[in-house]
Amino acid sequence: MARLSVYDPFAEVFPEIFRGLLQPSRAQSEVAEIRVDVFESAQHYQVRADLPGVKKEDISVQVDGNRVSISAEVKREAGAQDSERALRSERFYGAMARSFALASELDEQAVQARFDNGVLTLTLPKKQPPAARRITIQ
Repeated sequence: MARLSVYDPFAEVFPEIFRGLLQPSRAQSEVAEIRVDVFESAQHYQVRADLPGVKKEDISVQVDGNRVSISAEVKREAGAQDSERALRSERFYGAMARSFALASELDEQAVQARFDNGVLTLTLPKKQPPAARRITIQ
């Protein structure tokens, strides 16, 4: 059986690095998903979210019941100088978001957040279940 292959006229002319230039890039209006690690202890959850290139003031965290929502925006830096032109731009900019539910209700008032070196660390204390109340029968 004959084997078919696609002829690429640019394969010999351009190095591998420029091969993807003519392919359509991901639309900048897409929302990227934030990668997270979630750890659990008896008293709290700890969430570590990677947010490279994001400034602390561009991060939003919302906690509602057992649902956690993290959103951020990576702003595009100033373009190339007047004497330069960009040959390739692969760095992401735009909106990033992640929302997930945890198994236990969270104490929204005691949530702690820290942002260091592109990693957001959330400490999410679990709500303590209401203590059983003894009812006297009359």
